[in-house]
Amino acid sequence: MKKVFIDGSAGTTGLRIRERLAERRDLEVVTLPEEVRKDPAARRDALNSSDIAFLCLPDAAAIEAAGMVENPATVVIDTSTAHRTADGWEYGFPELKGRRERIAKAKRIANPGCHATGFISLVEPLVGSGLIARGAELCAFSLTGYSGGGKKMIADYDARIGAGSVGALGNAPYLGGRQYALAQRHKHLPEMSKICGLSNAPVFSPVVVPHLSGMEVTVQLHADQLKGSVADVRECYRAYYTGGLVRFTEADDGDGFLSSAGLSGRDGLEVSAWGGEERIILVSRFDNLGKGASGAAIQNMNIALGCDETEGLVK
Repeated sequence: MKKVFIDGSAGTTGLRIRERLAERRDLEVVTLPEEVRKDPAARRDALNSSDIAFLCLPDAAAIEAAGMVENPATVVIDTSTAHRTADGWEYGFPELKGRRERIAKAKRIANPGCHATGFISLVEPLVGSGLIARGAELCAFSLTGYSGGGKKMIADYDARIGAGSVGALGNAPYLGGRQYALAQRHKHLPEMSKICGLSNAPVFSPVVVPHLSGMEVTVQLHADQLKGSVADVRECYRAYYTGGLVRFTEADDGDGFLSSAGLSGRDGLEVSAWGGEERIILVSRFDNLGKGASGAAIQNMNIALGCDETEGLVK
């Protein structure tokens, strides 16, 4: 039976991974007693005695933890931002061309960022096929459930938009979208550019919306930014995404709407393309806690262990 250790299991992503693994009978989850949970020696031993080690830590702590792993057989899956563009780490997005095979052999896997997952799923296939130029100057926005902000934000939103509080004037900002990363230095920008092969980082606007989970990333294009048509984009997606958790769809939610919570509670991801001859939008929908975090981590673990990659996931 394979051993799995979660370093940082008290955070949102770590807790979700632990919940998912609790249902698995083919894995043993290594757990440290509370009194030694942060003890370096105990953590080092757990990391090196495991077949899979998930790092669910802040960036600096993740770098430190990765440095503790000396066992050449241990596969490290880092869910932080620390190693997503680092040499020696495989980017854990198996649906991208050639990645699944490399993930299966890798000992260091960087789990993608949630916003980055949506952007990359839309742009990377189009850059690779030549439909979008590598020098394109792109704009994108992302609607995300408030669970992406971690325990503090979850508690804050739950308290403010809970039953009986929605009419309170002081809670008004929490009832609409709250844009952030206004300085255009969002931590996912480096991986968006590198993995897509873009020479320019996109103008990117993430927005927290008042539902727990779910994410919708939109890339907006003028016709002269696309070397083809909407039909060409749809055909590219249809041919590119043929397995794993990502699929192309031409369906909306009805009456021309697309909800950012449409795939909440699931681990799949949908890409679609809309618009006409002059203006086009590319849309990716998924759960920020699913394919955007713990679901992707489990998928990468499954591939590394040689299991069905969707084992324990909800497509």
